[in-house]
Amino acid sequence: MISTSEFQKGIFIIFETQPWMIVDFQFVSPGKGSAFYRAKLKNLLNGKITERTFKSGEEFEEIEIEKTKAKFLYSHRDKFFFFRESNPSLRFEVEKETIGDAARFLKANEIVDVVEYNGKIVSIALPIKVFLKVAEAPSGFKGDTAQGGSKVVILETGAEINVPLFIDQDEIIEINTQTGEYVRRAGE
Repeated sequence: MISTSEFQKGIFIIFETQPWMIVDFQFVSPGKGSAFYRAKLKNLLNGKITERTFKSGEEFEEIEIEKTKAKFLYSHRDKFFFFRESNPSLRFEVEKETIGDAARFLKANEIVDVVEYNGKIVSIALPIKVFLKVAEAPSGFKGDTAQGGSKVVILETGAEINVPLFIDQDEIIEINTQTGEYVRRAGE
């Protein structure tokens, strides 16, 4: 059993007799009344995402999932193609909805975790941090940069993110795939 105080992103639970993954959560402590948890859950059977609130201290059954390593090959029309490292000759495809927002940081030959529940692929987990090349970057401009300043660049995967003004085209930068934010230049 898992309590609401042990909630973490990516934990799998049984709620209302169905399997769910905790996508996001936050602890809320109002001025009056009892504290509670607000959670965003993804149903593993139909892929739908919902938000629920839970009383502090509620308990849920944690479910067993199977994780395997796979290599990303390519994407075509919102389908992403992979093969398992344990069986390279067997390719499989995953819909974009299964991967979620992290799909924008997938590049060829990236190793990911495939999460399965009852033989069905329910999630693809990228490494928390990945290195990507900046494909397009506007030149930085001089001006009031006392607050740091940022600009939008396009990465080799097509994703657009905010980076500091000093980042140039063709540089390799580290990205946090969970937040979608710039972390640092490669080698810093």
